[in-house]
Parts: sequence; C-alpha cells; structure tokens
Amino acid sequence: MKYYEETISFLGEWGPFQRLIYIVLSLGAIPNGFTSLVMVFLADTPPHHCRVPSLNSSYGGLGYNLSIPTEELKGETILSRCRRYTEQEDSDSVYSNDTEGCLDGWVFSKDRYVSTIVTEWNLVCDDGWKGPFTLTVFFFGVLVGSFCSGILSDRYGRRITFFSAKTLQILISLLMAFSNSWEMFCVVFWLAGVVSISSHSACFVLGSEILNKSARESFGIIGVGYGYAIGYGFLPLFAYYLRDWRTLQIGLSLLGFLYFPLFWFIPESPRWLITQGRLQEAEAIIRTAAKKNGITPPEDIFQTEFSIKTKETELESKGQDKFTWLDLLTTVNIRNMTIINIAIWITVSLTYYGLSFNTSNLDGDPYRNCLISAGTQFLGYTFVWFMLCYTPRRVILPFTLLVGAASLLLTQLVPEDLSGLTVTLAMAGRLVVTGAFSFLYVYSTELFPTVVRSMGLGVCSMAARVGCAVSPYIAHIGTYNKILPFVLMGAMSLLSGGLSLLLPETKGEKLPELISQVKPVQCCCSKVRSGDTKGQDGDVHLRNEDEITPTKGQEAAVGKI
Repeated sequence: MKYYEETISFLGEWGPFQRLIYIVLSLGAIPNGFTSLVMVFLADTPPHHCRVPSLNSSYGGLGYNLSIPTEELKGETILSRCRRYTEQEDSDSVYSNDTEGCLDGWVFSKDRYVSTIVTEWNLVCDDGWKGPFTLTVFFFGVLVGSFCSGILSDRYGRRITFFSAKTLQILISLLMAFSNSWEMFCVVFWLAGVVSISSHSACFVLGSEILNKSARESFGIIGVGYGYAIGYGFLPLFAYYLRDWRTLQIGLSLLGFLYFPLFWFIPESPRWLITQGRLQEAEAIIRTAAKKNGITPPEDIFQTEFSIKTKETELESKGQDKFTWLDLLTTVNIRNMTIINIAIWITVSLTYYGLSFNTSNLDGDPYRNCLISAGTQFLGYTFVWFMLCYTPRRVILPFTLLVGAASLLLTQLVPEDLSGLTVTLAMAGRLVVTGAFSFLYVYSTELFPTVVRSMGLGVCSMAARVGCAVSPYIAHIGTYNKILPFVLMGAMSLLSGGLSLLLPETKGEKLPELISQVKPVQCCCSKVRSGDTKGQDGDVHLRNEDEITPTKGQEAAVGKI
C-alpha cells in the first residue's frame, strides 16, 4: 500500500488549490503578530514622579525640583519616581528632608502616550510588578491554550479548532479595550492567550497536513512567518497614530474582522480524517482539490484494501483509549525527542520574547525600534527559508542559535557611548533567534508522528510558555541595567544551540506516521547507529524496545496507505 503523499501526488505540487490554502492560512497568522507584543506600548511606563497637590499638575512643572528628591537612572539624574519630600506645616521651611511615598498619586509625562494601562491604573513603584505580571498572566493563558488546543485539534479536527479559536481571538481582543480595572484586564488578557495559541497551532498543523512537502516547508517559514511579521509591522504604525491604549487595542482588533469571509475556503485535514476512519470525507476533499486544479482524479483514491484494513483495526481497537499526552513518553526515541524539544522551546521562547519586550528599553525612538524589530522578522524568516532549502536541518538550528548567542553576548563589550552598536547587535541577535523560533515549528512537525503531532506541538508550546512567562521580567531588568538582559538571553541561546545538536536529520524524508517511526537522537555529527535497521519503507527502526507494533486503533489505521 502507498503512503498518503504518494496517493495524492496526482494533485500536483503547486496548483490553485494549494495556493489558496497557503495564502488564506498565512493571513490567519497576522493577528498573532500583535496580540501579545502590543504590550510593548500598552504597558510601557512613561517618565513620572509624585503628584504634589499644591503644585501644577503638569509633568515636570515649576516647583517640583524643591518638593521631590532626585535619583540616578541609566546615568541620568531625574526626579524620584516613587518618593517626595514631606511637607511641614509648623516650620518656615515648606519641605523637610524626610521623604514619603506618593500619597496623592503620580504625574505622568504625555510626550509619548496619552495613556497606557500603567498610567490608567498607576502600575508603578509598589505596584510596578503588575506591568510585567500582566504579560506573565497572558503566557499562562497560552500555556493552558497549548494544552487544550492539542487535545481538541486531535480529537475534534484541525478546522473547527482553528475557526473557533480565531473567532474568539477577535472578540476577546476587542473586549480588552473595555476593561474597567487591572484585574479585569488580566482575566481577559489571559483568555486572549488561551485562544491565540490555539488559533496559531491549529493553523500551522492544518497547513502542514493539507499542503505537500515542498509547500509545507515554505508555509511553515515564509507563510506563517510573514503573516506574523505583517501583524507585528502593523503594531508600531497603529501605536504611533493611536496614542491612547484603548483606541489602539480597538484599532488592532478590528483588523481581525477582515478575516471572516476567508473561513469558508479552508477544508479539514484529509490526513486527520483518515486517522479517524472518515475516508469518504477525506476523499471528497481531495476530489474538490483536484477539480480546482483542473485534474481528473482516479476512481478509487484511497484504495479498497485500506478501507478493509481500517475496519479491521477499528474492530481490534474497540475499548482502547485514544492517544494521550503519555504517548509522548512511551518509547525511548519519542521520550528523548519530547524532552529535548521542550528544553529548546523554553530557552528560545524566552530569548525571542525577551528581545521583543526589551525594545522599549533600547536607546532611540521606541516606534522606530519596534518597526526595525518587525523588519528583522522578515529577514529572519527569509534567511532561514534559504537555509531550509539548501542546508540540513541539523545545521540550521545550531547555527542560528549560536550566532544569536554570540551577537547578544558581545553587547557587554560595547562602550556606553556606542549605543547604536548595541542596538545593531541586539537586532542581529533577534534576527537569527526569530529564524530559529519559526524553524522550530517546521522541525518539530517533522519530528513528531501524525498520531500525536498536534499534542507534540502542544506540549512544546506549553513548555515554551515557561520561558515566555519569565521574559517580561528579563526585559524589566533592562530598565535598570540595559546590558544584563542581553547577557542572560545570550546564555540561553548558547544552551539551546548545544541541545539542538542532538536532534536527528529530517530533510527530504516523509513525515512519520507512527510512534515506532520516530528517529533516535544523535550525537553531534554521528550517523544512524549500526544497531539500527532500515525497513522497506525507508524509515529507521531500532532493534530494541522502540521497535514496537502499534497497539492503538488510530496508529494502526494511519499506517501506510
């Protein structure tokens, strides 16, 4: 019997059907480019100092130099942000040398923003932890969404998960703008995290399974990557003209409504339908695709013998459970693959988001820095795409991560008067780390088998949120020491680059369908171990406990067709 990709090869490589799916799903990634990164502007802290009721309420008004002590920040002397001198009523002197907290609130500079969530709810000084914690709440939502989306996608289908999550993402994003307290904002932002990752993961898996191998690789890097970068590029443009945080959030949310008419052009994944034994639905989708491509399909696309085999395996598997998260640990090979991927995803996500949120701490205009940062997304995706075409997988990931580590670690050697060079190194590091992060989705898709692919990506995405949750605090360190975040993130990139050398090569090979087809880890430049054998299907099988016979109905059903 044939493989799935060989069975549908009559559709061609790049017909109208493939182009439509590619474009529509790529556009679905645009809202993800600003859902979390919008906090660069929404939660930015403008210059501020204590309010003194007896003085002019404008920022930096006359008299404040006498009523507020000074402090040094990043080599600059400024009015204290959290203390003021105590007023004296029984003395000739208006103010004593004693200080107190900002009992009457704060005055914020409006040179850059009309309002942010920081200025609206006074998230400074003793409440300064609430700004970065808001992002941590979002990433906890992403963690929950990663856990749930994999299960929902594998059980109910990629299409319905994608559509439902995308609709909720737009509505929840709009609801954020109407939050009347910081606590409500956190709850809604948490929900935004749940649905945004659900939408992104389902979109990625759906495109990877519908498109053929060559289009799948391009979709994972260029399609989804450029869509995300376009969304990120919109962010500084909207933020520059919409300086009020509520108006900015509404403006970005309205972009999502433009996607609704495109929902109906996306079918369910035929691969997933086959794993569920729904052969007629899968065949109907392939016939529709053939019609759009102007091709006459064969009379029997999925052979009769496969239908018989599916019925047999369904009978054999009655009473057995569906695949669960525990199946990612059942054999040595998939267990090693899962653990290494988890470690790499944590460190790469920490570095990627840490660099993104640290944009406002860089010298220069934050809108320009953010736009440059978005531009590095395009360069990073393009760079990795060319490497993907001509370079082994085992070279791409270590190369990008180690180059990124070198760029970030070099920032500590730059003199303070060469701030432009620091920005350049930071952007260079972000460029290659961006490429590495996007490549992880493609690489992990090729490493995990079809029967647990969504759950595999889901658990990696879940683990990555640990890094994401820490990243706002890494960026927060930059408000006090602008070099230390780069050193910490450079060390993380160095660690993940070393771990990536253990992953096996997948370039030019078929997607694994079964858990037993997962490859073993390799040491640096080693080849397949001599104790391994190659089956007739070209996949590596081990002469040990990993060479197992599928015991679950789905895994037997999704074998060669």
